[in-house]
Amino acid sequence: MTTTAPAASAGTTAGTRPTGFVRDTAAVFVRESKPLVRDPFSVMFSLVQPLVFLGLFGPLLIGAAGGDVAGTLQWFVPGILVMVALFGTASTGANLLFEMQTGSHERTLVAPLSRSALLVGRALKEVVPLVIQGTIVVVVAVPFGFAVDVAGLAVGLVILAVFGIGFGALSYTLALSCRNRDWMFWMVHQTLLFPLMILSGMLLPLDDGPDWMKVAAAVNPLSYLVGAERALLAGDFGDPAVVGGAIAAIVTCAIGVVVGVRAMRRAS
Repeated sequence: MTTTAPAASAGTTAGTRPTGFVRDTAAVFVRESKPLVRDPFSVMFSLVQPLVFLGLFGPLLIGAAGGDVAGTLQWFVPGILVMVALFGTASTGANLLFEMQTGSHERTLVAPLSRSALLVGRALKEVVPLVIQGTIVVVVAVPFGFAVDVAGLAVGLVILAVFGIGFGALSYTLALSCRNRDWMFWMVHQTLLFPLMILSGMLLPLDDGPDWMKVAAAVNPLSYLVGAERALLAGDFGDPAVVGGAIAAIVTCAIGVVVGVRAMRRAS
């Protein structure tokens, strides 16, 4: 009797021993990144929609601008980068939905890992494909006359990465809320995604739009990201839009992580 109790206690302690937030986050990040390494085609496939917009919508804008290819690309390509960040992170919750349906997520919940790390590690994973895809979009546009400031591109990708962490966390939160109704995830996803995109000015300028549309754009964080990317990729670091975009990205990241961590901690 006196020998079995300590053994059970030791086993319980070993099984529930916290491992540290940073180490847990790194472990989750590596776990979530392995599918990208094994199947890099998935990263390329996610580029189809932004490249379609660039290839089909771009010529229409060039025609409307009187054939000014370079000027149109300087305006349009930064918006496509924001589109990459939006599309790439908005659907990440679908992966979590699949794991919950197959029981994989429940197995991670009983692992000796911080619940916060489960969320943050997943969100950080979205930075890798976002940076790769954004770089590819710029490389594709350069031969057609797009001039990019390399330092501005680097800073712009960092801002998009910060935004992507927060927006990806919100997508995971939505998935946790819709775990038994996956159709609800896609309904909310599609209902919000395209209004956010259109009301950001990434596809068409909103200067001549109605007042209600301008008001909606003023509270849309993507509007500030688009403005920041246009300034940064042109090398205009002093543009106030850069500060606005950075603030929008940081606020989105903070809200997404806080809300997501709370949802993950409540998950069972």
